[in-house]
Amino acid sequence: MAIQIINDQSSIPDNAQGTAATIGVYDGVHLGHRQLLSQLREKSKEQGLATAVITFDQHPTRVTSPENAPKLLTSFSQKMELFESQGIDYAYIIKFDKRRSMTPAAEFFQSVFVEGVKAKAIIVGEDFQFGHNREGDVTFLKREGAKESIEVQGLPLFRHSSSPGDVVSSTTIRMKLTDGDMKMATEMLGRRFELEGTVMEGDQRGRQIGFPTANLSIPKEMLLPRDGVYACWYKRPDGSRHMAAVNIGLRPTFQTNDSKSVIEAHLIDFDADLYGESGHIEFVEYLREEQQFDGVDALAAQLKSDVEVSQSILGAV
Repeated sequence: MAIQIINDQSSIPDNAQGTAATIGVYDGVHLGHRQLLSQLREKSKEQGLATAVITFDQHPTRVTSPENAPKLLTSFSQKMELFESQGIDYAYIIKFDKRRSMTPAAEFFQSVFVEGVKAKAIIVGEDFQFGHNREGDVTFLKREGAKESIEVQGLPLFRHSSSPGDVVSSTTIRMKLTDGDMKMATEMLGRRFELEGTVMEGDQRGRQIGFPTANLSIPKEMLLPRDGVYACWYKRPDGSRHMAAVNIGLRPTFQTNDSKSVIEAHLIDFDADLYGESGHIEFVEYLREEQQFDGVDALAAQLKSDVEVSQSILGAV
């Protein structure tokens, strides 16, 4: 069944028997999140409830501390698709603004958990906090839940077997991507990192040296991995998938004076007009740092090598 998206001015349908609910930003919907969502599904089956994830229309830090707001691992639409793939019935979306950030925990609990999603069971991470000045935590939830006959469970943080020193969290995954550690980021996400954007017209320099690229405009709030060259899969709106060598960076060989990194995807053995299309990039492996070459001939030779390496990697996955 398709996930139903409900805004915080509404509530789940009256005919629903109640929900097993959780709450969080859920950026990335990574392995730690999936572990919790799995237990949420089990709880819902035990008690004959629907599942509900309470989340936000934007990262709360963009309101409470904009200068510290992290770049995102998933767009809103990606997050909803991932929730649906995890068998979630309802996504309850809180419009997070200054007024909402000032809501006392007790009021938030009543309006969101009790009235909004009709929670009968709540599962959250043991470090979860909410409400004005973070006055709500698992202990608070258990106390308030007892008054409403709502069962509350706090789960320990999830650690990955390949890196037991690292908690699987959105913050850790952002660090791995910023370091170019695509292998560990993929393992912690439980899937490959993806970005989606619109193909914009570029300066045609790639085409002039035999390597045309799709130049993707990515929303500014999304995280870009470390600058460099990657082996990727590129998906078009028609569902077709193409091998691609993708460069993220400032294009120093052409001395473009770019002030921020751009994403250029060379689709291997493909030549068609992609302008205006949505392009979806799935990152498989980090190949090398971005480099400045002495000229276009040296750059073209390296790009040829990048394409061959990308074909070898992608052909094996």
